[in-house]
Amino acid sequence: MVEFRLPKNSTVGKGRIFTAAPGATNVKNFRIYRWSPDDDKNPVVDTYEIDLDKIGPMVLDALIHIKNDVDSTLTFRRSCREGICGSCAMNIAGENTLACLKPIRDIEGDIAIYPLPHMPVIKDLVPDLDGAYAQLRSIDPWLKSDTLPPPDSERRQSIEERAELDGMWECILCFCCSTSCPSYWWNGDRYLGPATLLAAYRWIADSRDEHAGDRLDALEDPLKLYACRTIMNCTQTCPKGLNPAKAIGRIKELQLERKA
Repeated sequence: MVEFRLPKNSTVGKGRIFTAAPGATNVKNFRIYRWSPDDDKNPVVDTYEIDLDKIGPMVLDALIHIKNDVDSTLTFRRSCREGICGSCAMNIAGENTLACLKPIRDIEGDIAIYPLPHMPVIKDLVPDLDGAYAQLRSIDPWLKSDTLPPPDSERRQSIEERAELDGMWECILCFCCSTSCPSYWWNGDRYLGPATLLAAYRWIADSRDEHAGDRLDALEDPLKLYACRTIMNCTQTCPKGLNPAKAIGRIKELQLERKA
């Protein structure tokens, strides 16, 4: 008989409840995933009753309030608070998004907050992104040109050439898209994922880059690129409104054009 076992630390239990201060009238529950490698116990979900009249409008405001005034042991990443750095990417109410851009009022009922799915967890809401960044480095995300730039000016582009990069340069590498992709869940060790492939096409499409052929050669792999099944979760969840699926489709088109 086949015996199936869940991975270690995969069973999530019920944690502590932090009640709101007496007299609070505008209370919302934040149910937050908690896990620490220090005690090696299974993760739990702690519940925090937060008075919304005491905090700002975004989910990140609630997390900062909890960290500063309720439970200093809560761990999460954050930096810019403006949707620019991508640090506060997490799963909020079932959606991968940025805590600094997610209004509390848009979520009905209790707010469940988990780290980005299908990533190793360092602690609480902090995922281990080492693997994702290693994949990003593998596509050489920088300009590659054998031609020297003009000695007294920059490398120039036409308005039309520059417009080709719109919808790609805005990516902040929060990895909300990759961690929402079932293909990346199943083959994350080989499939590069939407975020990295969007970055790859950004350089393939750049008129100043002279190694588009080499970049396409490097992506000619059954799993690196073609594990994409056009599920479109990546485009749906992107907090910056970008379309990684379109970029992946364009890479596939270029691969076919080279073979024609």
